[in-house]
Amino acid sequence: MPNDYFQFQQFRIAQSACAQKVSTDACLLGAATDLAGATRVLDLGTGTGLLALMVAQRAPGVPIEAIEIDPAAAAQAAANVAASPWAGRIAVHPLSLAAYAASLGGEAPGAGFSHIICNPPFFRRSLAPPDAARATARHEGAASLTFEAIVTFATGHLRPGGTLTVLLPPPEMQEFGGAAAAAGLAVQARLAVRHRPGGRHTRSIWQFGRTALAATAEAELLIQDADGAYSAGFRALLAGFYLAL
Repeated sequence: MPNDYFQFQQFRIAQSACAQKVSTDACLLGAATDLAGATRVLDLGTGTGLLALMVAQRAPGVPIEAIEIDPAAAAQAAANVAASPWAGRIAVHPLSLAAYAASLGGEAPGAGFSHIICNPPFFRRSLAPPDAARATARHEGAASLTFEAIVTFATGHLRPGGTLTVLLPPPEMQEFGGAAAAAGLAVQARLAVRHRPGGRHTRSIWQFGRTALAATAEAELLIQDADGAYSAGFRALLAGFYLAL
């Protein structure tokens, strides 16, 4: 059974009320997202608040918004934020994406986000688990964070030059990329994640923006070396977060 909390170097994540616990996937997304030039960041589907807190640690002084549709998870995320060193910079909203978008309707032009980060539900075709909260967290059909809804929101609320960074399994990322392209968002960078050398590509982290770059940045990350130890790349990426690597 997962622990009720996960201790990082600078903050603790309580997770007893959250369907989705702290995962390697989320830690990779929070550490690998390019936050260059960040001025205002949004975490879509924050769960425990992990991504928002990792962004706060990495981007000093930057205000962060986080939304979560599940009331219990949103309350726990807010408690995790309140107990962190960055409580004054992170606002957790217990809202669906549609309700949050409606709340932003009166924002002035140019007041959008420099960065949006999301680990969306991705089990689009499999049977949903019986637990309703876990279904909402993991299955697109049970949540408001559909691929189309995410890219529509991003096109309407990213600042010029802003980016949307998403983590998904490779097949789902191809579908997400198609939805993003249809909405006018171009792939600017791709990171392929494998557990070990020669292993299959299990996760993709892609960065999208309104502007197509001359060349799309391509990179690969191994979580473990052939001997099962954390790879040098993984250790370097998470060095500021994990207690031991």
